[in-house]
Amino acid sequence: MKKSIYLIIAATLISGSTGFAQKKAVPAANKTMDTYISRLMAKMTIEEKLGQLNLVTGGEATTGSAVSADVEGKIQRGQVGGIFSMTTPQRIRKAQEIAVHKTRLKIPLIFGQDVIHGYKTVFPIPLGLAATWDLALIEKTARIAATEASADGLNWTFSPMVDISRDARWGRISEGSGEDTYLSSEIAKVMVKGYQGDDLSKYNTLMACVKHFALYGAAESGRDYNTTDMSMHRMYNEYLPPYKAAVDAGAGSIMTAFNDINGVPATANKWLMTDLLRKQWGFKGFVVTDYTAVSELIDHGLGDLQAVSALSLKAGVEMDMVSEGFLNTLGKSLKEGKVTEAQINNACRLVLEAKYKLGLFEDPFRYCNDERAKNEILTPANLQTAREIAAQSFVLLKNQNNLLPLKKAGTIALVGPLANTGSNMPGTWSVNAELNNTPSLLQGLKAVVGDKVKILHSLGSNLIEDAAYQERATMFGREIPRDNRSEEVIIQEALDNAKKADVIVAALGESSEMSGEASSRTDLEIPAVQKRLLAALLKTGKPVVLVLFTGRPLVLTWEHENVPAILNVWFGGTQAAPAIADVLFGDVNPSGKITATFPQHVGQVPIYYSHKSTGRPLAEGKWFSKFRSNYLDVSNDPLYPFGYGLSYTTFSYGDIKLSAPSFKAGGSITAQVTVTNTGKVEGKEVVQLYTRDLVGSLTRPVKELKGFQKISLKPGESKEVSFTISAEDLKFYNAELQYVAEPGDFQLFLGTNSRDLKSAEFKLM
Repeated sequence: MKKSIYLIIAATLISGSTGFAQKKAVPAANKTMDTYISRLMAKMTIEEKLGQLNLVTGGEATTGSAVSADVEGKIQRGQVGGIFSMTTPQRIRKAQEIAVHKTRLKIPLIFGQDVIHGYKTVFPIPLGLAATWDLALIEKTARIAATEASADGLNWTFSPMVDISRDARWGRISEGSGEDTYLSSEIAKVMVKGYQGDDLSKYNTLMACVKHFALYGAAESGRDYNTTDMSMHRMYNEYLPPYKAAVDAGAGSIMTAFNDINGVPATANKWLMTDLLRKQWGFKGFVVTDYTAVSELIDHGLGDLQAVSALSLKAGVEMDMVSEGFLNTLGKSLKEGKVTEAQINNACRLVLEAKYKLGLFEDPFRYCNDERAKNEILTPANLQTAREIAAQSFVLLKNQNNLLPLKKAGTIALVGPLANTGSNMPGTWSVNAELNNTPSLLQGLKAVVGDKVKILHSLGSNLIEDAAYQERATMFGREIPRDNRSEEVIIQEALDNAKKADVIVAALGESSEMSGEASSRTDLEIPAVQKRLLAALLKTGKPVVLVLFTGRPLVLTWEHENVPAILNVWFGGTQAAPAIADVLFGDVNPSGKITATFPQHVGQVPIYYSHKSTGRPLAEGKWFSKFRSNYLDVSNDPLYPFGYGLSYTTFSYGDIKLSAPSFKAGGSITAQVTVTNTGKVEGKEVVQLYTRDLVGSLTRPVKELKGFQKISLKPGESKEVSFTISAEDLKFYNAELQYVAEPGDFQLFLGTNSRDLKSAEFKLM
């Protein structure tokens, strides 16, 4: 009888023979820190140690319904280790003063916040940031966010979110970098670096918290908080690498996921938190739960609060967010022998180490500087950077007959429920945004064109026909006032303006809270009432530009067939509106490329480019063939493939040149391609490198992204772009979860997206 695969996996984990175990040598321990914390802990009671493991909310609930009570009293009693959702130096100083002046041991608090894509200066949602394919810019957004948030008293951010997602129904796809393992891993590294800098004790840094560990983006049916189930091989090859990349980059903390893994919820999963994260990967920071994740283990069916709190601690969790199970039950569990003092001590030490690394023992008030708060937040330089980055995140999906860019002349009819709502511009998870000071698209257009263009604005339609649905989709101050007149009257008003205009700009799509946490959708099309408006606008015969707001891939099959120009602007942040105007009028040439596949139909979901072949693949170029892997009603093709995005110019690719037809492990080859700007304006192109392992010991993806370069070319200019490929780029986890590159034949692809590629072949000897 064969050994169970899980027994084989367990043996592999213990031996540490996987590629994930191949980590950098751990530096010598900080003896000064160890000595300081050991002396401090020797003075601490069990109750004081448990207090360090308790994370409470200091403001309104942001991701759940529970709100912490009697926070000041708990701080004074030594029952709080950290606070989140509390901002401003004044409020934070008040709480910190209680901790360091009114408690026995004067241990400072750590202060966290969901600084996801900027603080007060908000950048594009993470899915939009990823569409820039510009790692330096993405790192810069994290650096600015750290500077602003730390100026307001914070020192810890619950970011980056590195969950891979291939299911656009899942609302939190907006909060990550998309479907690709390689790209998400590269972004994870630079986000951690941007937040933490090179020294966490500096006053302008934030400790990163990587989330959600692990596999949260693969929730079944795309429904948030749902269960996750996958093979170990898929887990290791496709979903775990971004978390590992963030750990290797030095992330100081990890947040648990809500889902279960192999039947055990992440927050109670010892294999995940201890065997994998600590023993294999060598993680030295601390683990915090997500919002009330400990108490939610009760509904998972793992026991009462005392039982699940003990399970979480023993699994390798150090800090309990909001549930207060650690604070209120672990003392009893210790007396009953259900947890050990060593386990409590280890958790307490890791939390204290984080505070030490942040410099809080040296100066508990180092992040409470009123002058910084006045001078380093929403600066002109930060706002300018936000505008530039937003413009680079936009993706031109269609531009028939070069309708875009528009001329700064004539009359524009600006129509749609998203045309005049500044509060929706920052996007989901912009909890610190100043919504009242964020310009709407209407304001942004007027600011850019001045009196050169006459802009006629009308609502055109409500966001959603169903008023209750619209209310759910416009929470947290993102309301879009409803017009209670008949749909026909509202549309006619827009048509009257359209008749007077040279071109129609339709601002349609999702509101910001139609994506994000607890915003899963089964229907991925533009709301029907908006689609009816769009159809009516097209019937006028006037040219129509669809400015699409979305936090996820949408089904745009009808729009692609009927609308001449589509510009996907995601949710671009504080400066989204002027950035959209910059692109619409050609001051900026769009260069974004999508990092999550857009389906033709929701029935194709999950859909992603790096799928595997089957034993009955559909022949290339075929739409349908009986007894092959396909649909009766829709082709297998996506509407827009991963890596897709147009420009106001065009690019051509020459043939691939390989430095050699083969190489051995330890060596490498170089692939070169000449890219030429064949259009009339300067533009940026993302040159993408993919490979395919043609024969493997396990089935392998049809393509895998292995590199990219973003280049800028003037009209007529050519550049030779080079990539080096080594055996390291060809490694994967085999049946025994060993990280190997198997000799054999490979294909190499270079091109403008995952579909439109030049190819060559090489051999690993």
